[in-house]
Amino acid sequence: MSDKENYKGTIISAAIGSAFFAIPYLALGVSILPSLGIAAVGFGASNLIFSENKKEIGIDKKKNLYDLLNEAKKENASIYEMRNKIDDKELVQNIVEIHETSGKIIDTISKNPDKLDKADNFFSYYLPVTLKILKRYDDIENQRLESSDSKKVMKSTKDIIEKINKSFKVQLSNLYQSDIIDTDAEIKVFESMLNSDGFSNLDDFNIKK
Repeated sequence: MSDKENYKGTIISAAIGSAFFAIPYLALGVSILPSLGIAAVGFGASNLIFSENKKEIGIDKKKNLYDLLNEAKKENASIYEMRNKIDDKELVQNIVEIHETSGKIIDTISKNPDKLDKADNFFSYYLPVTLKILKRYDDIENQRLESSDSKKVMKSTKDIIEKINKSFKVQLSNLYQSDIIDTDAEIKVFESMLNSDGFSNLDDFNIKK
């Protein structure tokens, strides 16, 4: 739950607590001390409810990510297995590279769940559809069909798998784009500080390694 949601929950809890005070004290004529006690109970109960919801949401998100990564690992393993079923060597090479890149993407998201939004289409569409395309290609290849339509589909499959291979590599690079930019900025700041402190010409010093 975000800070905004926490703040919203506190406001609602306070409103409920106020209501628990106002109704007994103003409407029912209950004395102030019992009314304050009732209000405190109302605030505490509502705050506890929001706290429990926060815990449940956190568990669900973690569970969903765990399931998502496990499913992706299974699909990636199945993609890799297709290399043993397909005869075309060029296609097999692309399959091997797709498997390697996909593994890196899955590992990156596992270690950095905050990057998941950048790879949403990869998990929900690209990876499962890649596997589906390869399975259909394998079925057509095994039938040894000679029709123009079958040859056209096999050619189209090889072309799209090559594009998928390249696009997955771009996807992996994009996941680290912000890290690359941040690191480059830090290096430039560090170099600037070194220069300002008189360490710009270190080659002039005879430093033994």
